[in-house]
Amino acid sequence: MGERGLEEQVGAHFGRVPTYTIVDMEIEDVQVIKNTTTHMGGTGYPPDLIHDAGADVMLCDSLGRKAIQMFQDKGIMVYVGATGKVSDAINMWEAGKLQAATSETACQQHAFQGEGHGEGEHHHCKG
Repeated sequence: MGERGLEEQVGAHFGRVPTYTIVDMEIEDVQVIKNTTTHMGGTGYPPDLIHDAGADVMLCDSLGRKAIQMFQDKGIMVYVGATGKVSDAINMWEAGKLQAATSETACQQHAFQGEGHGEGEHHHCKG
């Protein structure tokens, strides 16, 4: 949700978060990149941006079926159910507590709203 890296909160709506935290576990490097995709008035899609940053695993609270497919097409494994801080999400993933994203674990609300939620609309996606 912001620029605090591992201490930042995981956003509830994957495509509309202002930033993404990229963590290289091998060299313990943390980068925060701005969401410059079409969801935020820019170009491209989040899977492209995250792939270009070198990620091969993506952790999030939830996302829609189309986004899951786009990540799979890029060779990026997606896990849903991440909550709390980014560091909490990584710990949950390492402990096997996050679920692999599939069409069954996708946020069903996205299927009816073209992958995005209306402005000011709030709901909790469940996988």
